[in-house]
Amino acid sequence: MKTATFTTFVVAVFSSFFLFACAKKDNSVINQSGSQTTPSNFMNQDNQTTSATDNNQISDMVALNTPYGQIVIKLFTDKAPNTVKNFLTKVNAGFYNGLSFHRVEPGFVVQGGDPLGNGTGGGTIVSEITDTPFIRGSVGLARGGIKEQSNDSQFFICLSPDTCQPLTNEYVNFGQVVYGMEVVDQLQIGDKILSATTQTK
Repeated sequence: MKTATFTTFVVAVFSSFFLFACAKKDNSVINQSGSQTTPSNFMNQDNQTTSATDNNQISDMVALNTPYGQIVIKLFTDKAPNTVKNFLTKVNAGFYNGLSFHRVEPGFVVQGGDPLGNGTGGGTIVSEITDTPFIRGSVGLARGGIKEQSNDSQFFICLSPDTCQPLTNEYVNFGQVVYGMEVVDQLQIGDKILSATTQTK
């Protein structure tokens, strides 16, 4: 095995272990072409900006407003419906407003959504693990050592396909950043989620 390949493999395995260790309690897009799109371009079939549960329909877009700008996430309502519903319930209740990104691993993930701010907070939810591949911009749930049980509030955003690919089939993948990865790249430990909303304009 070539040295570079072996090094990438070791980093990926270690990083994957560290991901669930950071949420250690057991209860505890960019578009594919690479082009930039503004939040106002995300429209539903009625040519209306996606918003919170209009006409009893579940929103499939969430915006995280940060000191560096807005991160827009498209949620996988069909692949992880219960995870998305839980996430949207928290978003609409203002749960994430003011919480911090407590973990930043360059070349791997940024992680936030912990009400305690140290990687040990949050509750549990049944894992909805699919074979949706983790790539740059993928949004997943943190978890402890029990694969079938994930943290109900802590989420991470992947920074690299190389280091995040081993998370596929191991962690819940429930969304994809479709705008603002340059914002994600600027995040530092302690940076705040100023607000989380289904209004992406």
